Amino acid sequence: MDDSLNVTALENVAIVKQFFKYYEKNDIIGLREIFDPDIEWHVPGHHPLAGTKKGIEEVIAYYKQLQKAKFRAEVIILEGNEHYVIDCHRGWASVGEHKLDIDWVLLYSIKNGKIKSMRNFPGDQHAADAFFWEVYKLKEIPDRLAIN
Repeated sequence: MDDSLNVTALENVAIVKQFFKYYEKNDIIGLREIFDPDIEWHVPGHHPLAGTKKGIEEVIAYYKQLQKAKFRAEVIILEGNEHYVIDCHRGWASVGEHKLDIDWVLLYSIKNGKIKSMRNFPGDQHAADAFFWEVYKLKEIPDRLAIN
């Protein structure tokens, strides 16, 4: 087996471990350091936070929204290779009577020591959609349609 492949896989897993440390501390500066400037963060579903976030500013704005619900994560497993890291974690949040506690699988693309993209696979998309709709309400019309 190629030793450089093993080192790269370990380095990539370490980057995602660092991501979780920054996320847990709500360290926005740290998150900015490990994100590629052209990062794409794919969030599936049919809810107000769904869609692809492009660039660091959109990803940070998304994380600031998640912090409002005090999302927490507990890693179950992290594995990687020279290009990707897969994590499976328990993710939970609670806002008033609204709760979400499911497993998530995330696929990270790592390039030049930075997280280039991430694709999220919730264990229960219906539960995630219901939670996000209850917690992240859209503005009323016409405010929702107003151009700033």
